[in-house]
Amino acid sequence: MSTTICQVMGFLVSSLGVGGSIMATAMDTWSTQDLYDNPVTAVFQYQGLWRSCVRQSSGFTECRPYFTILGLPAMFQAVRALMIVGIVLGLLGLFVCIFALKCIRIGSMEDTAKANMTLTSGIMFIIAGLCAITGVSVFANMLVTNFWMSTTNMYQGMQNVQNRYTFGSALFVGWVAGGLALVGGIMMCLACKGLIPEESRYKAVSYNASGRNISYRTGPYKGGSGYEADPRTRKGVGYEDAPRSEDGRRPYPSKYDYV
Repeated sequence: MSTTICQVMGFLVSSLGVGGSIMATAMDTWSTQDLYDNPVTAVFQYQGLWRSCVRQSSGFTECRPYFTILGLPAMFQAVRALMIVGIVLGLLGLFVCIFALKCIRIGSMEDTAKANMTLTSGIMFIIAGLCAITGVSVFANMLVTNFWMSTTNMYQGMQNVQNRYTFGSALFVGWVAGGLALVGGIMMCLACKGLIPEESRYKAVSYNASGRNISYRTGPYKGGSGYEADPRTRKGVGYEDAPRSEDGRRPYPSKYDYV
């Protein structure tokens, strides 16, 4: 029962993590304009992985997608790739995990196959969680670097840098989603141990012949037809000791020479 509960809980937690990763990737609030020095503004800007948006004080919002790929920074493209890889692995892990659940029987699937599928899905969830956490952390590091560079330029009197960007809500969603996927993958790996069937242990059984113990004594091999009587058990005149006839032939012993 505990194995089933651990497996189901790992599946649910991982599902939340994968769903959160998809949501974070699609959100437009990866970076938002810092309003610390200018709390009252007519335009508020925020950016995501796929487009940048501008919201006016009237409530009108206009978003413009990134029409270029090569013109974007390399780290920005790496964040995109990490999030996409994490989502793909998470979806594959969910697909495998559905068939690996112990409470679902599909044909004559053995417990060993379910254990292997559970371990595979757990590894996929762990990798997906690490990809999400890494991608969000890389983007956050980019924001921190640009923020302090903009702050330094502002203090030096450079007026060309006007906007500073800080963490958006999508970053926190991505961190939480990656953590949930990681925890769910660990739970699936732990559930795999309980699904492996125990090895059968065979004990040696000694069989004793019924009745009294009979000891057999072996002797040297002696060739023959197998129907000749042992000369040591005969009484009377043996075949070798029988007298010969005048022509030199030995008479064939009669049946009365044996007891």
